[in-house]
Amino acid sequence: MISMGNNGYGWMMGAGWGIGHWLMFAVMAAVILYPIGLILKRLGFSPFWSVLALVPGVNLIALWILALTSSTNDKSEMGS
Repeated sequence: MISMGNNGYGWMMGAGWGIGHWLMFAVMAAVILYPIGLILKRLGFSPFWSVLALVPGVNLIALWILALTSSTNDKSEMGS
């Protein structure tokens, strides 16, 4: 039988994730999401789409969609 004793790997199971870890996660998420939300708002999209930046794989798809979609500001530039 395998023992899950104090062999130094307890942090992998989430045993070492305390309030400091979750506080740092919240700070880093805010540091990432706030500027992305401002950019999306400036482009005419909802800032809530910035949450997709935290989902691996989906963030790349969302970035390509954003890059290939024309914003409301582009329509005025095309006429000139």
